[in-house]
Order: sequence, then C-alpha cells, then structure tokens
Amino acid sequence: MTTTFGQKPSQRAAPVAASPTTKAGKQAIATEMLTQLKRVYPDAHCELDYRNPFELLCATILSAQCTDVRVNMVTPALFARYADAPALSAAKLEDVEEIVRSTGFFRAKAKSLVGMATRLVERHGGEVPRTIAELVALPGVGRKTANVILGNAFAINEGIVVDTHVQRLARRLGLTRQADPIGIERALMPLIPQEDWALLSHLLIWHGRRVCSARKPACGDCVIAAVCPSAGRPT
Repeated sequence: MTTTFGQKPSQRAAPVAASPTTKAGKQAIATEMLTQLKRVYPDAHCELDYRNPFELLCATILSAQCTDVRVNMVTPALFARYADAPALSAAKLEDVEEIVRSTGFFRAKAKSLVGMATRLVERHGGEVPRTIAELVALPGVGRKTANVILGNAFAINEGIVVDTHVQRLARRLGLTRQADPIGIERALMPLIPQEDWALLSHLLIWHGRRVCSARKPACGDCVIAAVCPSAGRPT
C-alpha cells in the first residue's frame, strides 16, 4: 500500500537519533526534514501567480487572511486595470476595493495597495526595492511579505517566511517553542543553510497543506514522521 504521495513505508525517513531538547538534536531533525521534503516536493514554489516583483507584492498583500487560490482569482482583473505602480497609485480607492472585495478585509487591503504603489512612485521610481528595510517601510508590508518578495522575486535569501503552516510544523517538529513569527524565524535560520531559506518556506507550506494539516495531520503518510516528536500524538 502506498501513501498519498506514492511513498512506500520502506521509503520513508529512517529514524534519526535526535532530540529537540538539544541544539544538536534540533540540527539533526532540521537536516533530515530538509532532505526528505526536497525529495518529496522537488517542484515546491510560491503558489501565488505573478509575472514581476510588483505583481507578487500586490498578491502577497492580498493573501493576508486569504487563500492563494482566491487571490489568484482576483489578481488578473487587478493587474489588467493597474499594470504597474504609477497606474495603481492613481487609482480610486473604491475601484480597487470592488476588485479585491472577495479576498476579505478589502477596505484595508485596497488602502494598503494604493498606499504601497504611491510610496513606490514617490521613493523608488515605481520599482520594488530589494532590501528588508525599504520593503517594510511600504504600507501593508511586514517582514513576512518582505521575505516573500526578496526570496521569490529577487532570489535573495534574507530571511525565512513564517506563515501559519511554517509556525505549526516548526513547533510540531520541536525546532522551536517560540509562538511569534519573528521568534520562529530566528530559531530556524541557524538550522537551515541560508541558500535554502526561501525554499524551506515552500517545502513546509506544501507539506502543511498536503499532509501535516492543522486539525488532523496524516502522520501515517508523512515522510518525516520518523524524526517528528509529535508524530502520532493528538493535536
């Protein structure tokens, strides 16, 4: 019998003598996790649709409290009408609100989008900047969004994107006890090679969506169950 992803039980990760109570144990778990998830999800990537950094920035702002699937349904109309920062900066707020309404919190998101575009025009010549400091200074942009842009639009591994899936899996694997995204990011960064920081988020997000769900993780189908201290335990 095979698992959800065609992995026979004999192909799963072999047990690793590691305890999340020690630094060496956390490192062993993180290393095995990265190895196995790279094998299972060789095509892991950002599931927001975009063609350039500006579009990814808009899509990421819209993705707050919203699924990527829903965002991808909305952005074609948004980008068809406002193809770049100058166009969006000149938009009427109510027009943007109507386009993004189905993503939730549409008034706040529309305000962030227009404000972000205006700031890009005023301070960056309409182009998306390439540093954390400049990105988080934009309306509607926090560290998580900045890391998404840097890692995916520019291939700059400045940090690790910590969304709800990354939070959940990092804690279940015993890699951190931190509850806030910044604390989790700081805990993960020393355990993962910097060149894999952007990829790590995609791997954990893909695994979280497909196997390690919030309510009922499929531990029997999980290729990293052997190194997960939470495997088989009630959630």
